[in-house]
Amino acid sequence: MIWAIDAWLKWQPGFRATLLPSMLATAAGQPHWLMPWFDFWIRLQRPAPQLWAYFAAIVETMIAITLLLGVSRRVVYIGGACYSLMIWSTAEGFGGPYTPGSTDVGPSIIYVLVFCALLVLLEARLGDRLTLDATIGRRVLWWSRLAGPSGRYGAL
Repeated sequence: MIWAIDAWLKWQPGFRATLLPSMLATAAGQPHWLMPWFDFWIRLQRPAPQLWAYFAAIVETMIAITLLLGVSRRVVYIGGACYSLMIWSTAEGFGGPYTPGSTDVGPSIIYVLVFCALLVLLEARLGDRLTLDATIGRRVLWWSRLAGPSGRYGAL
């Protein structure tokens, strides 16, 4: 549900209006040795910040829907971890643990760890029976390769 709320917030006009200014503010507080990384992302976003805002809204909406439905879990867990890592390393400025008075590493790195833990649980074959992946996997054999370890749903 947290991803659904976050996705809803990304669709709001305020997010589209503040995406680039927020990124500029984040970059301004970075140490000089990280500036090439932030300059790259700012140069990439500056021509079309609205496009990047819609991209974030679409990705977070897809993550929310697939998490709620329990479908394509392997792809979502890996993609969600990568997306969260990208957000942490750009918009959250790596959490800013190197600045004086910093008390937080940022929430997105926690999402990365949660997605990785969910992937471990998936590979350990825990929590499958109530997911849409399990239902589809019983009927469509190739789905198991996309959703989880090969051949697992035939035994359910």
